[in-house]
Amino acid sequence: MADAVKKLGEAELEIMQVIWDSDSPVTSNFILKQLQESRKWQLSTLMTSLSRLADKGFVVCDRSTGSNLYTALIPENRYKTGASRQFLEKLYRNSLRNMVAALYDDKALKESDVAELRDFLDRLEAEQNSLDEQIGEGNE
Repeated sequence: MADAVKKLGEAELEIMQVIWDSDSPVTSNFILKQLQESRKWQLSTLMTSLSRLADKGFVVCDRSTGSNLYTALIPENRYKTGASRQFLEKLYRNSLRNMVAALYDDKALKESDVAELRDFLDRLEAEQNSLDEQIGEGNE
């Protein structure tokens, strides 16, 4: 995949979630505070992880304001799409059907999950049909 991004470790992903969830650049202290429930880190541990994220091209640190402000360079959706594709390719030979079948067979999917998925697919199909009709009307 040409648009592949590097993989994030579990702790790196937690850090990125804090940055992605923020509407503006964040300080390391802000990140540390947001993670205090799940991670009992010292600031130095977080700084090491932020440095690795910068090296991987996930964040940039702006030092011009007097405090280090971290901003995501890779949008959350782009990362999740790439990670999902890699997961699907590795575990299910790039077959969404195989993944859903495995989850269903193992009773990991509840009936409510199946209904929610069915509704979602129906909405996607309806949106696509509506778009196709609009395009068709524009070509007449």
